[in-house]
Amino acid sequence: ITATGATLTWTASTDSGGSGLAGYNVYREQGANDTQLGQSTTNSITLTGLTPNTQYQVYVRARDGANNLSGNSPAVTFTTLQGTGTGNGCAATGTVQNQWNNGYVVQPVTVTNNGTSAINGWTVTFTLPSGHTISGSWNATLTTSGQTVTARSMGYNGNLGAGASTSFGFQVSRPNGNTATPSGYTC
Repeated sequence: ITATGATLTWTASTDSGGSGLAGYNVYREQGANDTQLGQSTTNSITLTGLTPNTQYQVYVRARDGANNLSGNSPAVTFTTLQGTGTGNGCAATGTVQNQWNNGYVVQPVTVTNNGTSAINGWTVTFTLPSGHTISGSWNATLTTSGQTVTARSMGYNGNLGAGASTSFGFQVSRPNGNTATPSGYTC
């Protein structure tokens, strides 16, 4: 279960009517207005696009080749995780490693997959203080728009399994004596 998704697995059905098992429909129970959340040809489904911090009560109906539906499975209830602004269970934190009068190095910026499914490519944004400019980076591709910096994963560090982390770093030039550092890391 993540903030916007969930993976469900159930016991496979068999069809005794002769037209063969074609798949499954997954529904959200909402009184008289049940909503179909998805279909699967196997006894598992990964739901996406769910609302963060929301309770879902779901059930499954088997479907045969003639589109006949079984009765409802027992309902299962789960609650999606709280949305934290870190998007998809990804979080980023930056550490200032070294500073001098007109610059500094931020390393590591740690990118962690706090979700339950793998991330294929990550993007981190943060804000540079006014007058500061990126003068170098490693283990990420950085682009700037105004004072907003966007860091994108490289081909070799973009895939993060659940609970895994990676890092990147960058160097900044700043006006002499200005001691501000970047803030607002989001992933």
